[in-house]
Amino acid sequence: MKKIVICSLVLLFISCSENKNMSPSETAKIVAESFFSKDESVLKKHTTSEGYASLITVLNMMPDSDKNIEVEILDEVIEGDIAWIKYKTSFDGKLGIFKLVKENGQWKVTYNKPRDKGPF
Repeated sequence: MKKIVICSLVLLFISCSENKNMSPSETAKIVAESFFSKDESVLKKHTTSEGYASLITVLNMMPDSDKNIEVEILDEVIEGDIAWIKYKTSFDGKLGIFKLVKENGQWKVTYNKPRDKGPF
């Protein structure tokens, strides 16, 4: 019985600590990769509700692709609870910018409004 309790506690701590302290760059890379692979569950986990709705709208207009898309993080600026990530993908070679906010202690990609003035 004691072994079961100890194993349960260890598993609980491992599952709770998973992905809690990801940096904005790590989060942005996961979001970009899940976007191009059309993995909606991962995308939803790492975006705000506003950001998810925006990305899903674009995602539904994209054709399916079997190409492996590479994501390169070019720059990161953190301003308190807001972060800006500049990235490039092998999909089209164009630069992209994600705005991230801290939500419940985790960095999440959110909707970048047209009037948002980022550092890039």
